[in-house]
Amino acid sequence: MTTVTSPVTGRVIGLAAVPDPVFSGAMVGPGTAVDPVREPSAAVSPVDGVLVSLHPHAFVVVDAEGHGVLTHLGIDTVQLNGEGFEVLVHKGDTVTRGQAIVCWDPAAVEQAGRSPVCPVVALEATADSLSGLLEDGEVTAGAQLFIWR
Repeated sequence: MTTVTSPVTGRVIGLAAVPDPVFSGAMVGPGTAVDPVREPSAAVSPVDGVLVSLHPHAFVVVDAEGHGVLTHLGIDTVQLNGEGFEVLVHKGDTVTRGQAIVCWDPAAVEQAGRSPVCPVVALEATADSLSGLLEDGEVTAGAQLFIWR
């Protein structure tokens, strides 16, 4: 089992509320999403593992069980070309849950015309493999979002 925690502090809104059909339709996998507080902060790793993909706007950590967890910082933020994001680690690094991965400013993302909502997705999972899935409520970075069985 893998406990997946929130990479950011904010309000959980669930994947269905994400303003992007790829995420809201769970096309990349099941999970949830967090609407972050609008202040500069670090997005942290939701699990212990290895960073197998790392971009200013998104990262994937694979844990010891082979579970890949995608954290996407905002919607269509790839179009910002890294502006407003500071990557703190390197692809291939071993990271721990709660470790800062990327510094960013959700308010600046919003001012640039993008949604700062952060999908947290269990890649290549099935919806029934997740339990305790949060769909609403306030969370702090590091709070449990779901268990991947």
